[in-house]
Amino acid sequence: MMQMDRRPCLDEFEKLLVRMNTPRVRIDNAVCVNATLVMIDSARKDGILLEAVQVLTDLNLLIKKGYVSSDGRWNMDVFHVTNLDGNKLEHGIIDCIEHSLGTVHSTRFKSIDGITAIELTGTDRVGLLSEVFAVLSDLKCDVVESKVWTHNGRIASLIYLKDCDSGCPIGDSQKMESIESRLRNVLKGDNDIRSAKTSVSMAITHTERRLHQMMFADRDYERSPIIKTSGKYSPTVSVQNCLEKGYSVLNVQCKDRPKLLFDVVCNLTDMQYVIFHATINTTEDGAYLEFFIRHADGSPISSEAEKHRVTLCLRAAIERRASEGVRLELCKADKPGLLAEVTRTFRENALNVTRAEITTRKGTTENIFYVTDALGYCVDSKIIESVRERIGSDYLRVKELPCRNHEKGEKEEQQTGGIGGAVLLSLGSLVRRNLYNLGLIKSYS
Repeated sequence: MMQMDRRPCLDEFEKLLVRMNTPRVRIDNAVCVNATLVMIDSARKDGILLEAVQVLTDLNLLIKKGYVSSDGRWNMDVFHVTNLDGNKLEHGIIDCIEHSLGTVHSTRFKSIDGITAIELTGTDRVGLLSEVFAVLSDLKCDVVESKVWTHNGRIASLIYLKDCDSGCPIGDSQKMESIESRLRNVLKGDNDIRSAKTSVSMAITHTERRLHQMMFADRDYERSPIIKTSGKYSPTVSVQNCLEKGYSVLNVQCKDRPKLLFDVVCNLTDMQYVIFHATINTTEDGAYLEFFIRHADGSPISSEAEKHRVTLCLRAAIERRASEGVRLELCKADKPGLLAEVTRTFRENALNVTRAEITTRKGTTENIFYVTDALGYCVDSKIIESVRERIGSDYLRVKELPCRNHEKGEKEEQQTGGIGGAVLLSLGSLVRRNLYNLGLIKSYS
């Protein structure tokens, strides 16, 4: 009796599975007057929304509106997208989106070959970054890329290094132990013995998602800020349960900014919540986000304590990327110790670095620093000019963010009072229509 060869059948079945699990992407540049529509249909999979949003934000695109629906085994997302100038997308970027989203099920995070990654968390203070880069310079480490976030008196940084002499990853275990030990001592300072952490990361990960995870693990959301902030990105967050449908309904209102949706979805995903439906709407007045979520096991949020924790965590996720003070852009030929020199100049002028993005390309360093004074207020223009003269005014460009209203009055008050609670505004007919479509209300009129 002849035995049928089942391999061709299995091959066709595997191809079918690939087609079913590969997102179908449609992009329409005509239907909307002021945005490009990106529509994604895919088989339901945990994390698929985060991956799609990550692709769009990594291409420096703005998501102005969005609708997310996951029923049964299928996921449908619609995003209204523009470039950073608020214009529709051109063909080149559209082709890039189609390719990236079409393979989102096998998306790989950005990988930098031939580097060593160091993760740092600890208590923030004026001059800390200067001390970190001074240690790395002393140990002959070349910083290829780095991102630094600060929030509520905490700092998280992911630093990609090479050996200065060889240009290779740092493979000497004794040198790595020395780097970790010295950086840990810097992070500890005088009063942070327990919480300072350094580690060597071998995993390939998305840098900004990893920074969120580091801050979350450090429990920055439970801490109080040690410097004044304007509160312009402070969100209003509410959590309610819709017991009839078994969802928890999460509403967020805040000032709009790039990557806002990524920050929220990233944190919900890493907190093990599944987003089933969502509405995103942005206007000149702000961003309004609504999510229908459950735990990974299918249950809604079960207690007031958990609601409070979710509220704190999402506020922190939105505030981490907020940048106070003055934006300084450094573009200069790279050399050993350059970062140590620049940040030492900041420290000597009592400038506090609240966020930093460091990149080296083809021998040129392109760095962005956000700085305030030691108390978190806008820096005096004379100090900025002095810093520029020291570093080189041709290399250091200044983009000053709007100073906070009534800042002089705030300085005189000296730590009195807090930011009043904002009242959560209604999302209006758009959200009511969405609730009606989901069967959660009887009318949206």
